[in-house]
Amino acid sequence: MPDVIIIGSGIVALTVANRLSKHRNVIIFTKSHTKASNSYYAQGGVAAAVAHNDHWQLHYEDTLRAGSYFNHAKNVKLLTSEAKAYISHLLNSGMNFDRDDADKLCLAMEGGHTKRRIWHAGGDATGKELISFMLEQVRGKVHMVENEMAIDLIMQEGRCLGVKTKNQAGELQHYYASVTILATGGCGQLYAYTSNDQTVTGDGLAMAYRVGAVLTDMEFVQFHPTLLYKNKRTLGLVSEAVRGEGAFLQNEKGERFMKDVHELKDMAPRDVVARAIFAQIQQGERVFLNISQVPNFQKRFPNIHKLCNKHHIQLDKQLIPVIPGFHFMMGGIKTDALGQTSLNGLYAVGEVACTGVHGANRIASNSLLEGIVFGNKVAESILSKQEALQPIYENVTHHQVHKAVNLPIKKELHHMMSEKVGVVRHQQELTAMREWLEQYDFLHADLYGLTNEEIEMINMLTVAWLITTSALVREESIGSHYRSDFPNVKTHSIREEIRRDISETKLHLV
Repeated sequence: MPDVIIIGSGIVALTVANRLSKHRNVIIFTKSHTKASNSYYAQGGVAAAVAHNDHWQLHYEDTLRAGSYFNHAKNVKLLTSEAKAYISHLLNSGMNFDRDDADKLCLAMEGGHTKRRIWHAGGDATGKELISFMLEQVRGKVHMVENEMAIDLIMQEGRCLGVKTKNQAGELQHYYASVTILATGGCGQLYAYTSNDQTVTGDGLAMAYRVGAVLTDMEFVQFHPTLLYKNKRTLGLVSEAVRGEGAFLQNEKGERFMKDVHELKDMAPRDVVARAIFAQIQQGERVFLNISQVPNFQKRFPNIHKLCNKHHIQLDKQLIPVIPGFHFMMGGIKTDALGQTSLNGLYAVGEVACTGVHGANRIASNSLLEGIVFGNKVAESILSKQEALQPIYENVTHHQVHKAVNLPIKKELHHMMSEKVGVVRHQQELTAMREWLEQYDFLHADLYGLTNEEIEMINMLTVAWLITTSALVREESIGSHYRSDFPNVKTHSIREEIRRDISETKLHLV
């Protein structure tokens, strides 16, 4: 029996596994291959204040400002003050971050930041470089199970004992461990336009909700302003590091519309930029990222350059067509700074969790950082105590008979979520979305007679319902949650414990 089960294979899963593997027997489950994660495809870097004119307190203040001061301040302090130490440890362990000809770290500027503090690797391939490095760190130390989907958590008397999985042959298996860690990421595949990997369908969020874990802030969904867009399809992410190097947004008329929207102009927080682009599109305009002022674009952003060439985007005019799309979930399973959920034996960390560090809107390049810092914190917490498993258990393997179930196709859900619960929201559309969702019995479905694809859809409908319901309850506009029927954007400064209680109440409606 393993000591620790980790579900997911992104940066946070590998960080936790690497720390625990020296002292615990660790098994990782991923429903696809190990590199199928948002972390692997992350173009942005890792934010950490190291420059002589920078300080973690400035990073802290930028994070709070971008999050509309809806953040958990103590956890933001932990994230930003300990960033340098954990990133430096990666550097000293052999991780190669980009350097200039003088062998100095290349620190970039990205949206919401007031200093150059973004560490990149491979230009615009930080995620790929970081995940490849971490996979080498855990090679031979951790048992990794690919192509086996976690479908439900095993519970007994309020304690999580492990996980039920299904492999591609449809075999159901039970795995038990003292500690189960959800590191499954967000839920980008709910939307038509997304930067997320195709495997990111909200599985961890849905599993936790089904067993009664507390979720919070589910209405806060971040839309990245600049996804590459052509023929009504998004083709990949165009990192805001491009804007950090001098690119700017314009419409078909050549108007630089961000100049009149925010004091940081094109480098404003993502929610502000996404709404500004959305407004242009609503007016019938197409929006472009003008890269004419980016020196050595091909060298600085080789993967974005290849992406444009692959899809026949002509860069001779130096204009990249873009559109907002789902990028990141700020809410999730409520945890403390050490990853502990409301259920004994169950931890969550990374995008699937909500420590409150991102507030109402995540600042650029704090996601990989979150995985690294809080991944280490979770591992340190687990190593500091011995989780005891009391109940009798047995491994079970059997094949379930398929049962018919009424579910929509993914394209239908994509369309409805994009239209009704998108960048700009309204009570009428949110109500229509919830009514559409509730025609399907996803909250009480028998998962064990379903295919993995059907279970994915059950999970997607569950998380879509949570987001929609939460968005209906929050009758205000703050950060990434914008209600056109409550258009006065607010900045919060109320005490954390009060706002968290308010956020949690709405999730127990069924």
